[in-house]
Amino acid sequence: MRIIADRSRCEGHAMCEAIAPNLFRVGDDALASPLVDMIAESDRELAELAIDSCPVAALRLA
Repeated sequence: MRIIADRSRCEGHAMCEAIAPNLFRVGDDALASPLVDMIAESDRELAELAIDSCPVAALRLA
């Protein structure tokens, strides 16, 4: 599975980075980016928690 970040929706709240700093980073442009191309099965639950915590629904799994 991959994380898709819709940077046009992202408002830089950084909830994803706070929950899963090994999977997300909010850059100097205040937009979230995934740090990995593919999510390891062991990180899936954490990724889903971070995605569900995004207040503007800018993240999804594909």
